[in-house]
Amino acid sequence: MTQEQFSHIAHTIPVDPGIYKYFDEKSELIYVGKAKSLRKRVSSYFTKTFTTYKTHELVQRIRRIEFTIVDSEQDAFLLENSLIKQYQPRFNINLKDDKSYPYIVIKNEPFPRVFLTRRKINDGSEYLGPFTSVGKVRELLDFVKSNVQLRTCQLNLIDSNIKKGKFKVCLEYHLGNCKGPCQGLQTPEDYREGLVQLKNILKGNLGPLMQDYKKEMRELAEKMDFEKAEILRKKLEHLETYESRSVIVSRHLSHADVFSIARDGDFAYINYLMVENGTIVQTHTTEVETHLEESNEEVLSFAVARLRETFNSLSREIVLPFPIEYPEEGILITVPRGGDKKKLLELSEKNVEYFREDLRRKKTLHLEGKTLDERKKVLYQLMEDLQLSELPVHIECFDNSNFQGSFPVSAMVCFRDGVESKKDYRHYNVKTVQGINDFATMKEVVHRRYRRLLEEQVSLPQLVIIDGGKGQLSAAMESITDLGLTGMLTVVGLAKNEEEIFFPGDTESIKLPYNSDSLKLIRRIRDEVHRFGITFHRQKRSKGTFVNELEKVSGIGQRTADLLLKQFRSVNKIKQLTEEELAAVIGPAKARMVRAHFEKGE
Repeated sequence: MTQEQFSHIAHTIPVDPGIYKYFDEKSELIYVGKAKSLRKRVSSYFTKTFTTYKTHELVQRIRRIEFTIVDSEQDAFLLENSLIKQYQPRFNINLKDDKSYPYIVIKNEPFPRVFLTRRKINDGSEYLGPFTSVGKVRELLDFVKSNVQLRTCQLNLIDSNIKKGKFKVCLEYHLGNCKGPCQGLQTPEDYREGLVQLKNILKGNLGPLMQDYKKEMRELAEKMDFEKAEILRKKLEHLETYESRSVIVSRHLSHADVFSIARDGDFAYINYLMVENGTIVQTHTTEVETHLEESNEEVLSFAVARLRETFNSLSREIVLPFPIEYPEEGILITVPRGGDKKKLLELSEKNVEYFREDLRRKKTLHLEGKTLDERKKVLYQLMEDLQLSELPVHIECFDNSNFQGSFPVSAMVCFRDGVESKKDYRHYNVKTVQGINDFATMKEVVHRRYRRLLEEQVSLPQLVIIDGGKGQLSAAMESITDLGLTGMLTVVGLAKNEEEIFFPGDTESIKLPYNSDSLKLIRRIRDEVHRFGITFHRQKRSKGTFVNELEKVSGIGQRTADLLLKQFRSVNKIKQLTEEELAAVIGPAKARMVRAHFEKGE
């Protein structure tokens, strides 16, 4: 849908809060979003300039728009999450978490059995969880069995069977692990008390159970029943040991959900700590794939809602590293500055960073320290997978980098025999391109690199990787053709984050096996060129090499300029804003300065 086509329907879009749905030419739902004002939000897709290819691609595919008006932002928030979960539109945030989690089920039957299951069915039973680890569930059940007297048999303990005396107590009764309901030695009321104790244990609330044991132990001692009192003493000791092993943050802190986020381009990693009675009872880290220009606040808001729903959280407090829009009634958002909650947040951040680094290690092949034969084995696999005519002992990779849509630079890294050759790395300040143009930038730096190699009469790489889609690859090939190097080296494009490989002129991409060493090597090269390019960019900014036009405004510093760019993406967009729109971000005084500066320039 073009901007002109949209202009014909813009006035028909309601200004109420609600959700909007975008459909493509096949009537497939490709995106769901929420908005305080549907007209304002949907219009933004057709009036503002996006810096990412994926957002542009989404807008190009829209053929039909549907709306659902709701009463409040909270209703819009809940409906959006529900629709994303149900339809999983391709351009929405994707929580990459398709596991089936284990539950502890309290079976709907007389004297309910308690056991582990992955199947949650609508049979009237009570399901506790889900839990993030099967091992943790089994450990909990073993602990419960040792401390709460619940049956483990599969006997049909209906009242008539018990009264007829069909069953006899088993070894579990004689070991003190069961009170013998099969022979009528335990009442249903007493059994239900055991189930309450079980739930308290799962919530980390061991106090009531320990108090019950102490009371019962005193009563047994008064009756001179020291053998049973000794059994209870050991159970009490076991409970105290278990409590000491639990991660207790604070005895003054009750229930809270703690979340932190780490970001790598289009992927984000979210850690979740569930705290009950001051104890961490659940911990989980997941990966989130973004598709458009979602901010950290948007990603975290989505993940918080989904994870709280998945793990059935009832906590009324959420601890976060920064504020988010979370319009659920009765929820307190806390951004701690110190104390126990700050320690919890730091622990969550430590977990999410470990998860990110561990995932990176698993995805990336490190050949440093390997023998030449081991390294060449991987190169031969890459040669076969890409059907190269020569062994790629010399590989180079290019990537463009910019800051908030400004200040373009490029980087090139070189790998020889599968490992980094840092003396051959190169940075490029873009010379001939005005503004942000990834294609023209790629054409310039590829031309400069290989013209230099030809002039110096040094060997060319066997494989050149262009980190970008078909557009950047085509631009690079223009330079290769201009230099007369066609057929003398292989050039491929690597689609951003999707890890698809394109050859010039091909309509279909190649996807290497996910865990193959050849793909891991390509990831390693891609990550290295990202690191090298971003480091160069930061160095130039810190040295003041880039002069932000906003910093020329009298009374505006770098921090305010960066804040505006982060919010509105480009200087051109900022020039079009009203003083009221600017004031909402930087305050009225600075907003007047910015407007006065640009009006003077005009």
